[in-house]
Amino acid sequence: MKRLNILINVFLITVSLFAQEVRPVKNVIVMIPDGTSLSVYSAARWYKYYNGMGEQLNIDPYITGTVNTFSSNAPIGDSAPTGSTYATGILQQAGNVAIYPEVSENDLIEVDGSRAFQPAATILEASKIEKNKSVGLVVTCEFPHATPADFSAHHYNRGNYKALAPQMAYQNLDVMFGGGNGILTDDIKQHFSNNGTTLIQDDRDALLSYNSEGKVWALFGEKALPYNIDRNPDKVPSIAEMTVKAIQLLSKNENGFFLMVEGSQVDWAAHGNDASTMINEYLAFDEAVGKAMNFARNDGNTAVIVLSDHGNSGFSIGSNNCPGYSRIPIEQLFGAISKYKLSANGLESVMIKSKPDKFRSLFKEYTDIELTDEELETLLSSKNYKEADYTKVGTSNNLAHNIVNIMNSRTCFGFTTSGHTGEEVLLAAYHPQDDVPRGNVRNTELNNYLQKLTGLDSSLQEYSDKIFVKHTEVFSGMDYSIDKEDADFPVLVVKKGNRKLEIPAFSSVAKRNGKSFDIGSVVVYIDKNDTFYLPKELRDKL
Repeated sequence: MKRLNILINVFLITVSLFAQEVRPVKNVIVMIPDGTSLSVYSAARWYKYYNGMGEQLNIDPYITGTVNTFSSNAPIGDSAPTGSTYATGILQQAGNVAIYPEVSENDLIEVDGSRAFQPAATILEASKIEKNKSVGLVVTCEFPHATPADFSAHHYNRGNYKALAPQMAYQNLDVMFGGGNGILTDDIKQHFSNNGTTLIQDDRDALLSYNSEGKVWALFGEKALPYNIDRNPDKVPSIAEMTVKAIQLLSKNENGFFLMVEGSQVDWAAHGNDASTMINEYLAFDEAVGKAMNFARNDGNTAVIVLSDHGNSGFSIGSNNCPGYSRIPIEQLFGAISKYKLSANGLESVMIKSKPDKFRSLFKEYTDIELTDEELETLLSSKNYKEADYTKVGTSNNLAHNIVNIMNSRTCFGFTTSGHTGEEVLLAAYHPQDDVPRGNVRNTELNNYLQKLTGLDSSLQEYSDKIFVKHTEVFSGMDYSIDKEDADFPVLVVKKGNRKLEIPAFSSVAKRNGKSFDIGSVVVYIDKNDTFYLPKELRDKL
């Protein structure tokens, strides 16, 4: 194992570095089609051609290379550590959100154990704090899901929305468009009221017509937005529409902006092995890419970087279940899926509300598939009508899984898994002076490129050591304690004479002698080491 680690470290060290000049720009847009493998681009391109929609994707003119994406201790990553590496430059373990990892016996790189659990400053945070840029996120998942959280929150567990959601709210984002109304708390809503953030809920028209000053959140649905193919365009905006609106609002800042746009659910469709929905989700994202690139070219001071965070499902155009697939015509490859009007999940939601005797006609209506008796029996014998965990839709015996198997049986697409895969991902980039990364790069180098684009005066690690310091160091020699009356949101209490600081976890607002003030960055509490991480300057508040 030690020899393997040494070989891998040598490989990583010798991978090409960014020696080129990278001239800073005013605006930086990072676009992530989550879980999009290379074959998805190919399938989407052929789908467009077959359906008379053109021969190119919007991303095509800007493809510059590939990115090796992995975790600190595993070649195959999930969205939390891989997106976090893009955001922070720090390799992390599965489940980690913008945080320094623990030491593992399988580490692929040398890990500094003394930093374990320290929040790692993100490019979004540094853009806001140092450059006074506007910052925003546009996603199709619920807002504290892994990738948006990677850029705006910190925790060792990506599933801890109680810790992630308030951090994102207290980051005082200028724009947050996505899903997750059911995750908002009374405290978050009160903070929005306090700092003048406009909250738009389930109102597409209100979002698209919004043009006021100030911060704005627009959320749709209890959690995630529906798949694009299932979306009611009169009620729910497309990712392209949200991207255009975000750019319009963020552009008002003379200092520029940082925006991250995620096509969140290409990944979810891949987990479900839903080929047609993967293609549709990517095409919806690619439309947003076109909008961002048009803005960048016209603006002349904007860079756009497009890349996935990892592959998913081993998706292939061609399958052993389709003999002679290398000689079959395009009609057989793309004809069937071009007739699908809903995702497998969308069709499941329709069928759940219907009587079994309607299954045949519904399937025909939405897929043009005539169910066999055996297929009908499979649908009727589904053990559960809905799988709560989107990563298991492709493997458990739920109705959506059985629907997608029938849909895929009419195609020649293949899947090796319903989980993430470790191949490199496609990289595309635009820079007004063509200072773009080329060839094969690794995820940590990509973050280095983002730092140069933003023109930061200090490195992100220096920011981490400035705004995420252990409370035991910041308040050394002082009287402090941790109030855990609310176990989910402990409060650090610091006293000096008749002065008192009260600093809540996962917030950017503290109290000094009962009077609220803004800290300037979020405070993170880690229960594993019972430690608050906060700015050094807080000591001066006493």
